[in-house]
Amino acid sequence: MAGEGYEDAEHQNTPLLQSSPHILTGTVWTALAHIITGVIGSGVLSLAWSMAQLGWIAGPLSLLLFAFFTLVSASFICDVHLYSNPSNGIATVNRSYLQAVNTVLGYKNGLVCGFLVYFSIFKTGVVYTITSAVSMRAIRQSNCYHVEGHEAACAYDNKYYLLLFGLVQMIASQIPNIFHTKWLSITAAIMSFTYSFVGMGLGIAQVIGQGEIKGSMSGISTNNPIQKVWLVAQALGDIAFSYTFSLILLEIQSTLKSPPSQKVTMKKASTIAISTTTIFYLCCGASGYAAFGDSTPGNLLTGFGFYEPYWLVDFGNACIVLHLVGGYQIYSHTLFAIVERWYEENFPGSVFARDIQSVKLSLLPEFRLNPLRLCFRTTYVILTMSVGMLFPYFNEVVAFAGSVIFWPLTIYFPVEMYFVQKKVVPWSGKWIILRMYSIFCLLVTIFVLAGSIEGLVVKRFG
Repeated sequence: MAGEGYEDAEHQNTPLLQSSPHILTGTVWTALAHIITGVIGSGVLSLAWSMAQLGWIAGPLSLLLFAFFTLVSASFICDVHLYSNPSNGIATVNRSYLQAVNTVLGYKNGLVCGFLVYFSIFKTGVVYTITSAVSMRAIRQSNCYHVEGHEAACAYDNKYYLLLFGLVQMIASQIPNIFHTKWLSITAAIMSFTYSFVGMGLGIAQVIGQGEIKGSMSGISTNNPIQKVWLVAQALGDIAFSYTFSLILLEIQSTLKSPPSQKVTMKKASTIAISTTTIFYLCCGASGYAAFGDSTPGNLLTGFGFYEPYWLVDFGNACIVLHLVGGYQIYSHTLFAIVERWYEENFPGSVFARDIQSVKLSLLPEFRLNPLRLCFRTTYVILTMSVGMLFPYFNEVVAFAGSVIFWPLTIYFPVEMYFVQKKVVPWSGKWIILRMYSIFCLLVTIFVLAGSIEGLVVKRFG
């Protein structure tokens, strides 16, 4: 029977996975660190602004709704890590999101998914590059404002900070694979909690100092209703971006040891991570909106609603940069692995993919350099940096990044894989509910995408 084949396959595949020295050593805590590194990123900085557009009712409800979407998606994706083909009972271990779509839904769906996966990873790299540059610039601005006064003209160009972040990523990208980034994920996860607490603490302190909670039930009011609609769409896009991590889930699940089964551990880690991040998101968004009301900045720690204590603002921004260095690597290594695996399969024995030198730098793991890794990964970093220079608009880029892949990668493919995996009968109650769920999310995505494109066009050309 297929069910029995599935269980047998789990045990049969365990020795195979354990044969790699970098597989099956992870726990719920390392998985949690990887997920939090991937989830809590630049998006958290825009949540106060998002809540300001939506108001005290729709803001928190939207956060909870997207958290629910993400949790459902994570559960569906975890189930297909080990997939048993119903036609022949042969089990396949899917170690990446793209492999899972190819295996479960077929080649054509895999082509569409592949394009979206590559685009999603790339745009995340762009967003992280922009955000890190903005935070580095904000540190310099904060010190300038402290010395010269809050009305001083402390304006600096982003491009130098984009170049600096790109240089760091060129070096960090030579880490061979995701299994060597455990230390990076743990550090990044700690940084994400730290700057979340900084932003939240500054907001609460400001509320206490001013003696009132600002904001309204309907959010920021504008004289132009159409503009209000676009701002709401961008706010939802920022929230959607804040919960995107489905692409790296199976990569993380493949690092987990058993028993218990990798699926059980991953679902537990996903639930803890999403619950934890949602609480942080609600606290950060609410404290920022309560502090500034209609004047809430687009980026809580770089929009300079907070000027003092300047050293704490500097510290928060430094934590953001350290976190996004790790977050960039966690996402990018998924793409690196796909491209380099494809090259090695199609050009076996190629000298271009052979290690040529081992380099050990202080506080960093040993680098095994080879021409393929050096050329491809360096080019990738340069491309993300170049696009960041072309569109350095934080809120609009975050909204676009969140909207363009939210429905296909977080909703559509996981639901379709669930139908196949669980053999859901068409027009059954479960089938109808999940179809309605998918269609609703599609309509939300179209609305958000339109708003984010409008914002980018206005900023770039208006």
